Amino acid sequence: MNLKLYAHPFSSYCQKVLIALYENDIPFQWRELSSEQPQIYAEFAAMWPLKRFPVLMDGNRAIMESSIIIEHLELYYPGPVSLLPANARNALEVRNLDRFFDCYVSTPMQKIVFDALRPESERDVRGVHEAREMLDAAYAWLDQHLDGCEWAAGHAFSLADCSAAPSLFYADWTHRIDPSFTRLIAYRKRLLARSSFARAVDEARPYRSLFPLGAPDRD
Repeated sequence: MNLKLYAHPFSSYCQKVLIALYENDIPFQWRELSSEQPQIYAEFAAMWPLKRFPVLMDGNRAIMESSIIIEHLELYYPGPVSLLPANARNALEVRNLDRFFDCYVSTPMQKIVFDALRPESERDVRGVHEAREMLDAAYAWLDQHLDGCEWAAGHAFSLADCSAAPSLFYADWTHRIDPSFTRLIAYRKRLLARSSFARAVDEARPYRSLFPLGAPDRD
């Protein structure tokens, strides 16, 4: 097996890559990063000193960053589901939305989650407030953007949806999407029903107790 994925199933960015792998049934070897397998973590840390995951090993080549990993898969392991349009302008829109979900949904969500892991004396009240404001603004923009769209970039599932699925999954746990954003809520439900993401969510269920804000009894 040529591909090895260093990842954890509860990580949003790891799930983003898993969706792409599962969409096209690409075989890979799990190298799960956990305290129970210190030798795997030691391999990972030696390969990538920044210790940010996921990392995909393709033979002797290491590919970092979830969006780049998915583009690598698209180039070297294409399947029936193309996650980037052949048309350059359409592909640019997909990449733009991918960055939107990473920067304006996932990043503020993680700000709130990581802050909850800090000791009370080190918490960033202002930063968390700003992160919640960012999520509200992102939700409002997305609800408008999704008017007439089945998926993030139109009617084809893409890299943007790989990014959206775990971002919105955990963001709604962290800062609930307002019920008035009906298009966004419906889109999140469609993502959860997609078999590739449903598989990633199911694989992560044993780790829900790790969510520092408390995982809700849903999804």
